[in-house]
Amino acid sequence: MLQSGSSPSPVLQFLPLVLIFAIFYFLLFLPMQRQKKQQQKMLSELKTGDDVITTGGIVGTIVAINADETIVLRVKPDNTKLTMIRGAVSALAHTEKKS
Repeated sequence: MLQSGSSPSPVLQFLPLVLIFAIFYFLLFLPMQRQKKQQQKMLSELKTGDDVITTGGIVGTIVAINADETIVLRVKPDNTKLTMIRGAVSALAHTEKKS
């Protein structure tokens, strides 16, 4: 027979908290980890000749990759060369090449 003043099981009290954590993990943390891995892979696979976009919005072509984790970008229209860290690259630019 159940007592009217009995408290629910401690496991049942923490179940909603565990469910909320699981939802946050699968909806927020897991995709962020995947995106970070993809970004690291893209940065490690950079090579000369790649057209890239930096976090500052600069679009340029990689002309050199230095041993100290810096890259040299050629920026049009004046073919200005900029040196920046490899981590400043946010994405590869998908520009169409004229043949």
